[in-house]
Amino acid sequence: MRILLVEDHIELSHWLAKALRDAHLTVETAQNGADADALLHTQEYALVILDLSLPKMDGLEVLKRMRARGSKAPVLILTARGGLNDRVHGLNSGADDYLPKPFELAELEARVKALLRRAQGNEAVTLTCGALSFDTVTRQFHYDGQALSLTPREYAVLEALISRPGQAVSKDKLFDEVFALDDDANLDAIEIYIHRLRKKLDSVSAGKVVIVTLRGIGYLLEAR
Repeated sequence: MRILLVEDHIELSHWLAKALRDAHLTVETAQNGADADALLHTQEYALVILDLSLPKMDGLEVLKRMRARGSKAPVLILTARGGLNDRVHGLNSGADDYLPKPFELAELEARVKALLRRAQGNEAVTLTCGALSFDTVTRQFHYDGQALSLTPREYAVLEALISRPGQAVSKDKLFDEVFALDDDANLDAIEIYIHRLRKKLDSVSAGKVVIVTLRGIGYLLEAR
């Protein structure tokens, strides 16, 4: 799941981005409204976390333009403007939730997960492939009840595969979901994470859940 974080306070932006990545989310950042508007013109995001007091373009203007283009991605407003009128204005402009600063990180993560679940049209879903399962609420993988130990990038690749049962996922699509625009990586990195995941899946499933390469098409998660 790729998120756009729009926050002009650089230290806060880095801290929030790290926390969200630790929660197995792919995060791209923008430090001003103009850059955020440009990204929202060309990229698709599962969720946008948007500060209001931004240089170059106010957050509400970014939100209005986003909605005018027909984007339905949920928006969580994150701002020091905590007055009732500001909250009402933001929600009326198309925001889905509002979290005033200062805030607890646990509350931000809970609101982000709730908005993502709502956007997916379900409150609680477990995706499975054989004995491999992914809980979309807790965002944890298990094999036969045993939690899997995955790095954030391995996690993102496996989530992309298990979310598309019976479908091959191209290397380009995996790259878009795993890496942010400012990450220093290329398509070959996907092969590295596929290799690592294969080893981990084989160690717990003994070949019962595998990642199949469909040459020229992509990768498919399959139970045997």
